[in-house]
Amino acid sequence: MSIYEKTSLVECSLEALYNFHLEMENLKAISPKGIKVTLLNEGFVPKEGAILRLKTIKNFIPIIWEVRIEKMDAPNLLVDVAMKSPFKSWKHSHIFTQIDENLCELKDLVEYTLPFGFVGSLFNFFVQYELRSMFEFRHLITKQILEEK
Repeated sequence: MSIYEKTSLVECSLEALYNFHLEMENLKAISPKGIKVTLLNEGFVPKEGAILRLKTIKNFIPIIWEVRIEKMDAPNLLVDVAMKSPFKSWKHSHIFTQIDENLCELKDLVEYTLPFGFVGSLFNFFVQYELRSMFEFRHLITKQILEEK
């Protein structure tokens, strides 16, 4: 299993940061250019056990994701697990921590396993690069949106 972690500080309330991640339309806003995200179950309401279906397109390659909300502990934790994805396993923990009155820590922790065993693991450097690029963008845009409010 491999791990990717990204942490940022955001000037906002803990509730605002948590609620931002519950609004599925924000997933489109924080997706990097070159990645198109389509929600396949419009009106999705995040709750434990609920399954979000979405399609991503990058480099003209469509991928269907089915992600189950495994745990919600408002306003500090949101965990989703991919049931269908390009990965053998994928668990994404969104961890929100109040630092002071108007400053929060946003942490994304992704635990994943690539498919195809040893051969797949040879591509982990590329996956780490892609995750770093994506989450740096996501954190930047999340910070910009929430700090403008």
